[in-house]
Order: sequence, then structure tokens, then C-alpha cells
Amino acid sequence: MTIVSAPHELIESDVYVDLKPLVSRDLYLKCEGFNFGGSVKMRTAAAMVAAAERAGLLNADSVLIESSSGNLGAALSVVAAGKGLRFVCVTDPRCNTAALRLMAALGTEVIVVDRPDPVDGLLGARKARVKELCRADPRYVWLNQYENPANWIAHYEGTAAMIAKQFPALDVLFVGTGTGGTLMGCARYFREHGNGVRVVAVDSNGSANFGGPAGLRLIPGLGSSTPAPCLDLDIVDDTIQVPEADTIRSCRALMARGFLFGGSTGTVVSGAMTWLEQHDPDRRLTSVAIAPDLGERYLDTIFSDEWVRANFGFPVAEPAAWA
Repeated sequence: MTIVSAPHELIESDVYVDLKPLVSRDLYLKCEGFNFGGSVKMRTAAAMVAAAERAGLLNADSVLIESSSGNLGAALSVVAAGKGLRFVCVTDPRCNTAALRLMAALGTEVIVVDRPDPVDGLLGARKARVKELCRADPRYVWLNQYENPANWIAHYEGTAAMIAKQFPALDVLFVGTGTGGTLMGCARYFREHGNGVRVVAVDSNGSANFGGPAGLRLIPGLGSSTPAPCLDLDIVDDTIQVPEADTIRSCRALMARGFLFGGSTGTVVSGAMTWLEQHDPDRRLTSVAIAPDLGERYLDTIFSDEWVRANFGFPVAEPAAWA
């Protein structure tokens, strides 16, 4: 029995989906969305706030502030409400309507920045707005998920350690890449513990995280218009980028089996299947893919036939390559 007295205490999830019936491979999805924040970002949010408390950065007058495309903003809203803290989330128009409503319902002040920075895009504009607000009011405390070591340490101590415990014979781990916190925590853990696990970083086309140019992305979650500051790709075994159309196809293929996962999860699954088809033709490897989020926040986008037709133009019934 699990009993919690505050929402941020419910973080650990030991639930895995066995995808073998769908993909004929030993591929398991580690579900990180079964918490009050609805995503893997709940672990990050709780860790960063706890680190700020230990450092003496928070008092009764403090106002948390963070830039987020949706999931971390929702998670921090939950943590802030549970602790009685004020929170301001600076986001952009790609943020899901459901995430916006959730944050507002939890008492978060939401600021939507819709004019991209000429060089660093919407992410740069969001960060600039956060810095501007912090300069104007000393009560603001920027947690800075992009450079805060508590981000990756949370996944080193939690996510990766749990996977290693449940899968001692693991061959490959697939991790989505946004701020790089989950990826770096997992990559450092498996590198330092000598498990022989290959860690493959998955990102969206249009993201600059792997060194390519930034491009248009419509699905929030993974990716970045500028390389994430904490990324060290030298400790990652491989990288793969996924077109957003394939993200949608993968989400819908999982939904057809009753698994309602979000865009970040669809990207990771698509990337995992592409990598495995290339590197494991004999289907001998045991793999885990981290599923960062659930799908309720994407009902108006990925799971909307009208939205898919308007933005991608392909038949909504078109199957994923692996389905």
C-alpha cells in the first residue's frame, strides 16, 4: 500500500508495458506518467524544489518561476500547490490546452510568450522573459531546469536505478531528449555502474540538441531550439531523431491497443523501433524505453483527426512503420 500526504510524494512508478505482443521484440515501456503531475517531469520538479529548499533559497515570500513547454509546468504546479508556494510558468503557444488549464486550476500564473527570439526561437524568448521577471522582483526564484544539476541527479538516483534493478540483463535503454535531465541521469548511471547497457538518445526532427539546425516543431515535450546546456553526448552510445509524423503514427498505434500515451512517448517508441530494426535484425536484445507522459493532454492535437489533417496532411489511419 502506498500512502502519501502531499502530491509530490507520489513519484516512483514500477509499471512497465510489455510491447512484445505489438512489436515481436523484448521491448518494455517504463511508464512515468502515473503521478499527479502526469509525466516524468514530476520527478524533476520535486527534486528541484527540494534542492532549492535545502539551499535556503525559498521562504514564505518566494515565487517559483520556470520556463516550460507544458509537462514540467504542470508538475511544478502540483508541487507548488502542495507546498503552498506561488508559481509562475512561462510557456509558448505550443503548450497543450489541457496543460494550460491544469496549471491555471492549480493556481499557477501562466505567461504565454508568442514572439520567438530571432536566434534562439521560442525557448530563448521564454528564458529571456524569466530573466526579466527575476531582475524586476527579488522574490522570484528561477529553478532553471536547463542547468540545474538536481534535474539529472533525480534520474540518476531514481529512474535509472529502478530500471537497473528490474532489468539486470538489459541491453539497450531508449531515452527522450528535451532538457537532457532524464538522459544524462540515466547515461551517467549506466556508464558508472558498468552494466554494459547501451543508452540511445531519442529526439524530434527540428530539435537542435544533436547539433543540427532548429526547425519547426508542433508537438511539445522533447526537443529544443538550442542545444540543452547539460547535454554530454560523449557518454551516450547513439542518437536518433524522429519526424513528428512518425510520433503521431506511433501514438495512434499504441492507442489502438488501448494505451493512451503522449507525444514524447510516441517519439521514443518510434525511435526505439527504428533503431532496433537497424541494429537488432535477429531480435535478440532486451530493451527498455522510457515513456515520459500519458496522452490525455494530446486529445486536441495528436489524437484529433482534424488537427492531424490540418498540420500534417496525411491520412489519419496511416499506420506506424512498426505496427
